[in-house]
Amino acid sequence: MQIPSATHLRRALLRPRGGAVAAARGVGICMCSLARRDHNPTPAVCAKAAGTVAWQPVAGAADWGLEVDMEDAAAGTERNLRGSGVAVLLGQESGRPVPCCPHGPTLLFVKISQGKEEGRRFYACSACRDRKDCNFFQWENEKVSEARLSAREEVNRSCQPSLSHRQNVERYKQFGLLPLSERKFCQECQQLLLPMEWGKHSGHQVLSDISIAHLQRPSQLLCPLKNKKTNAQYLFADRSCQFLLDLIIALGFKRVLCVGTPRLHELIQLKVSREQESCVKSLLLDIDFRYSQFYTEEDFCHYNMFNHYFFGGEAAHEICRKFLHQEKGEGVILVTDPPFGGLVEPLAFSFKKLIATWRETQEEDHSSKELPIFWIFPYFFESRILEFFPSFSMMDYQVDYDNHALYKHGKTGRKQSPVRIFTNISPSMIVLPVEEGYRFCSVCQRYVSSGNQHCEICNSCTSKDGRRWNHCFLCKKCVKPSWIHCNTCNRCALPGHTCESAKAGCFICGGAGHKRSTCPNLSVTERAGKADRNQKLKKNKR
Repeated sequence: MQIPSATHLRRALLRPRGGAVAAARGVGICMCSLARRDHNPTPAVCAKAAGTVAWQPVAGAADWGLEVDMEDAAAGTERNLRGSGVAVLLGQESGRPVPCCPHGPTLLFVKISQGKEEGRRFYACSACRDRKDCNFFQWENEKVSEARLSAREEVNRSCQPSLSHRQNVERYKQFGLLPLSERKFCQECQQLLLPMEWGKHSGHQVLSDISIAHLQRPSQLLCPLKNKKTNAQYLFADRSCQFLLDLIIALGFKRVLCVGTPRLHELIQLKVSREQESCVKSLLLDIDFRYSQFYTEEDFCHYNMFNHYFFGGEAAHEICRKFLHQEKGEGVILVTDPPFGGLVEPLAFSFKKLIATWRETQEEDHSSKELPIFWIFPYFFESRILEFFPSFSMMDYQVDYDNHALYKHGKTGRKQSPVRIFTNISPSMIVLPVEEGYRFCSVCQRYVSSGNQHCEICNSCTSKDGRRWNHCFLCKKCVKPSWIHCNTCNRCALPGHTCESAKAGCFICGGAGHKRSTCPNLSVTERAGKADRNQKLKKNKR
């Protein structure tokens, strides 16, 4: 999981131009031998070549000179302090083929401006919001010449890894037959080395004596990105990973579809290798192609969760379909840990397609059944997730990460990890570890953190961040302990906040009580449709 720090996230969101916080696995890692061989080994180029990408918090905001409000960005809504922004449009394509970039089908966005009738649609990369990583851009109604299409296809081909998944599997088999003294791994190229390749990497940092234990824990062998100025790659701590696996087994699941959770996948694979009759199997879907060096095509699919794109084509899609369809779809759970900077809408869209694939096995009388899901995400995205999955609830369990200084277990106050588990499984069925301070609330019928005290007025354990929240009688709800009620804003907020921000109201009409997405005056779709009509009128006049 990629976690931008709060400081960097805030700076990126308020920066008018330049790099914003990206969140993707492996960006900036040189993969010379896995990618095309004629490139300049810089982070941006290698990231594209390896098929590993970055996602900025706001679609296109940094590139198009837009500024966004931190609170709206956290809620998955793009709003600009200067009165303009970008929104993603899903399922609203014109019917023509969707253009593709090296990371699969692009997404359709619309540029909106407060109080204006025009908003122009355009296609951009689903995964990269920094045009340094993927500079694809095309207006929706733009006529693209054959020459440009051919050039684009050539670029897409050149950005793909030079070795296929099957070739990497064959290399792995050869590597496993080597004596321990000849098993080497190039840290600079992030590649397992065969003896005939040693000369090409003589000037690189190379690890020797790669044991079977190393090969079984590739997330520890592969180097995460550590450039904290732009992005960083973080993985589950052993504590959280083991808890998830124990919980999955306790709930009776036999198969785990790991979407962007490589450490959980490798822990399950490790369990399978140690126990001949292991009751759990897993399939990893991840955009980090480096994992193809360690897993077969039946265990790993190169996948972009922002556009539901399988890089391996229909064959890879069929592997996922068969995995979901085993035992008529029974006993499987989807566990996902998306980049925090990614928009909720595309993620939910992709997850619903995976759910639809799973539903193909369900009989008509069981059509109301849901695919069990663990969606691991920060608690402040709760309203956005519930918008797309109303049956979900948020658990109090704090997920921590191995190589993040702040998101560690044992922190207190505001330093606690904000990452939670959202699930459609009944909270009463999920047992949290008492030894870590969690307790069972007999009223709410679920486990909560020790600081999450039950509010008799709200009739709920209301805390989201692990601290004890206070009830505000004016707001008629519990709020964070650091907040106070502001009579000007008529709501609770941090002391010293700017009251003017509360007067902004709806992005479209300025009214209070609703946001742009639910504005009764003008929806994004209506705005985009009117913009298209205006563009056609302008062309006709010419």
